[in-house]
Amino acid sequence: MRCLTGAIFDVAVDLRPASPTYRQWVGLELTAEQGTAFYIPAGCAHGLITLVPDVNVFYQMGDVQVPEASRGFRWDDPAFSIQWPLEPVVISARDRAYADFDATHVDA
Repeated sequence: MRCLTGAIFDVAVDLRPASPTYRQWVGLELTAEQGTAFYIPAGCAHGLITLVPDVNVFYQMGDVQVPEASRGFRWDDPAFSIQWPLEPVVISARDRAYADFDATHVDA
């Protein structure tokens, strides 16, 4: 993940049950000026919030995206207590509708 214009706060959550960092998250600010990329390994969830208007990001995936296999959890899910820098103003209906995290539905 890389921010090409503007600024974002990007978060990865480790959902690999055998990992010592299982259910922990890391977040960082990415800006166009920094030029920094954020690598998110397979088995980790990912989310972001824009910090300024007119953001453009470059998002590269290691495998072909299969939209119907997509899943997730809410940005404010208590299972993770992610400390976002601000609350979202615009959020998709799909992202709003996610249920609480259920560890029994995570692939090992």
